[in-house]
Amino acid sequence: MFCLLLLLSAPLRAQAPQVPQVMEIRVDGMIHPISAEFVMAGMEQAIRRRMDLILIQINTPGGLDSSMRQIIEKIINSPVPVAVYVAPSGSRAASAGFFILLSADIAAMAPGTNTGAAHPVFIGAGETDETMKAKVANDAAAYLRSIAGKRGRDVALAEKGVTESKSFTESEALEGKLIDMVAADRSELLQKLDGREITRFDGKKETLHLEAAQVEIYAPSFRQNFLSKILDPNIAFILLILGILGLYVEFSNPGLILPGVAGGIALILGLFALSLLPVNWAGAALILLAIVFFVLEAKFVTHGILAAGGVLSMVLGALMLINTRLPGGSITLVTALSVALPFAAITIFLLRLVIRAQAAKSVSGDVGMIGEIGKAETALVPEGKIFVHGELWDAASRIPVPAGAVVRVLAVEGLKLWVEPVSDSHPSPAQHEPRPEADQHASKGA
Repeated sequence: MFCLLLLLSAPLRAQAPQVPQVMEIRVDGMIHPISAEFVMAGMEQAIRRRMDLILIQINTPGGLDSSMRQIIEKIINSPVPVAVYVAPSGSRAASAGFFILLSADIAAMAPGTNTGAAHPVFIGAGETDETMKAKVANDAAAYLRSIAGKRGRDVALAEKGVTESKSFTESEALEGKLIDMVAADRSELLQKLDGREITRFDGKKETLHLEAAQVEIYAPSFRQNFLSKILDPNIAFILLILGILGLYVEFSNPGLILPGVAGGIALILGLFALSLLPVNWAGAALILLAIVFFVLEAKFVTHGILAAGGVLSMVLGALMLINTRLPGGSITLVTALSVALPFAAITIFLLRLVIRAQAAKSVSGDVGMIGEIGKAETALVPEGKIFVHGELWDAASRIPVPAGAVVRVLAVEGLKLWVEPVSDSHPSPAQHEPRPEADQHASKGA
């Protein structure tokens, strides 16, 4: 009986409608190698699972051209339709985000968003000549024309986003046929897309069926999330400075271990982040100059002039370190000041402690005995006993010393001290004639 019921229910299960599946991938921030890896990994998972739609929700000021092109290539070649949605309200898809938006099968924006401003921004040290700038701008314009043309968008208007850095609100983009629709939220977007026929990049027609679609938000891995965080220029700068400070503390106080380990890790992470960011080496040089100023301030009395110069140099270096005009792509003034001032204070304080320790007179061992004041317990003619440094010592003096007289240690010879009387009537023999041979030998040994 049970087997009969299973056989009867099998056709019913086969005829049950399959719930549409949507993979949502959220991009919030600059487009860089880690964000590109994240988007492509999410798309790959949706393709493997044969989902009905890939929805990329984007909010970006732009980013690196190489990372942008990787994402666009993945979108163009995706067997699963891709919708790029600029959301939530207040977001933008500027620069590289504009290219990604126009490359999608469906381009949509939420109310109160904007896109465009896609003129290439040159990053890195040095100036670029006008001919090279024109070549890069023309290349970007041609790339966008080819994408927009294949998607049936307004090519001339799209090109102005590159050549004139023109920006568009969601209403202007819709009226100019740069995007396909405006939707207040994801639910409205999927509702508008249900039953819509779209043209894929290869020209094939496809109808979307998204009624009651089940949306899965693709979560970044721990690695992707962690690396994205440290690629923030402010975090990268803080890691770099903490790394330098940690290693300095370890070198100045060998054996602490923890500052060295933590500093080494922080420094490597900071350098990794900077290797993926557009570094201006003039800014890096200013930061190194600031460290030199702090060292000199600790060694010489400059009444804070070098310290102030070091703080100014580090702040300017931080502001110049990441060479980009992208909003949010540089180190903020608040971060620069918050790092430079404590770093200056800690570095100068620690350096002065080290310098004073090195300059201080030794108070242990044989060297620590020289110059100590003691008392003759017996007469020294020339040898006897003295009490110094809380101990009774064998001692010798070239000048006879009566018991009870105050003496000063001149040298240490094994377990015997060479001394002189402390008296105005008995000037130190070291001031008038050389010490005995044994005394000279002991001084050299000391």
